[in-house]
Amino acid sequence: MVLQGNTERINNKYMSERKRIYLCLAHMSEDGMEQKYVKEAFDTNWVVPLGPNVNGFEKDLEEFVNRNDNENEKLSKRVVALSAGTAAVHLGLLAAGVKAGDEVIVQSFTFCASTHPVTYLGATPILVDSEPDTWNIDPDLLEVAIKDRIEKTRKKPAAIVPVALYGMPYKADRIMEIANKYGIPVVEDAAEGFGSKYKGQVLGTFGKYGVLSFNGNKMITTSGGGALITEDEDHWREIMMYATQYRESYPYYQHEKIGYNYRMSNICAGIGRGQMTVVDQHLKHHKHVQKMYEELLAGVPGVHVHSQPDNGDYDSNYWLCTITIDENVKVKGQENAYKTIVTGAVGGAAGVIHAAESAHTDCEPNANVEAMRVALDKAQIEARPVWKPMHKQPCYKDAPAYVNGVSEAIFKVGMCLPAGPYVSDDDVRYIVDTIKENIIG
Repeated sequence: MVLQGNTERINNKYMSERKRIYLCLAHMSEDGMEQKYVKEAFDTNWVVPLGPNVNGFEKDLEEFVNRNDNENEKLSKRVVALSAGTAAVHLGLLAAGVKAGDEVIVQSFTFCASTHPVTYLGATPILVDSEPDTWNIDPDLLEVAIKDRIEKTRKKPAAIVPVALYGMPYKADRIMEIANKYGIPVVEDAAEGFGSKYKGQVLGTFGKYGVLSFNGNKMITTSGGGALITEDEDHWREIMMYATQYRESYPYYQHEKIGYNYRMSNICAGIGRGQMTVVDQHLKHHKHVQKMYEELLAGVPGVHVHSQPDNGDYDSNYWLCTITIDENVKVKGQENAYKTIVTGAVGGAAGVIHAAESAHTDCEPNANVEAMRVALDKAQIEARPVWKPMHKQPCYKDAPAYVNGVSEAIFKVGMCLPAGPYVSDDDVRYIVDTIKENIIG
């Protein structure tokens, strides 16, 4: 007993001293390019939502998203830097013509920033479930939903919002084929898929508009921020007007439409310019971490690493690496899962949380998944359940949904693991060892 107690104290001391491993922690360039551009902004007093850094960042982004592996298909997309990815979704939908009373098809398996802007416009999200291989919107179910909405409402949905879940590319060609068939604009939510490609083309460049995010935990960061990819110069100008309060060209403030204060600050854009110097390194690192998880967890019964289809069409950035844990896998402490109500936010919400009245909801991860999350947390590893499908969120309980059970099934067994630039090879081995140590039998 004494030996066991000593071992536990040694382990606890080791855990307390080990630096916490975060899912995707913001990583600055080694040569301090972010500080250089920010300093320039201060030195020249450009500390407003406009300026050289904003212009430079937009140019860098345009060069990046227009990269195409197919040399015969040159792209000429324009980009508007905004205050958040959510703002980009909002303006993309607005510019696509979405208005109050419309319906917008949105992938159900996503973060709420994909759906909330639909409601900002007074429209109704129509939630469509996922396919099992990519976890993204099921194209066949998408067309079923379109046909059914036309039959029920006598009008077609106003827009389609596919999502690159955790960076995984969606079947862009099939989605665009269906969208074009019915004449519905596509607003791609590539917030998690910055740098991901489908058939050699960067996500966010297939549809009428494409959404990017530079939140603090994304592939690159501007502290907080996003961008909207537009089709051409005319669409770029329209978005620019909406993003700057829709002020007309008079010597006084004349507003003929309602606009928004959504432009990115010149300070944040300075961070973004520096981040663009390391974006390719970040992409390479995330893919390396994914490969390590695939190799190290390959022989663990009941634990599966979600990977892109291997037909050559997909090039995921693996923003976060994800696993599923079979229901029959026994995890230490799972008998105590959900017995304690969470009193602080889990993962990325900065502690802003409404206290729950119960530890349970009608749709939640299995007990062994929650037990593994708690075990990893105790071992100084940030892990997180996958997104809870929007059609199971209380705020969307009345939204029409076309479901096949895929996203609910994945939510019960899925978990996100660290993949960011600060995650070392040793960290990945430690994470995998911790997972193995907490599996019984």
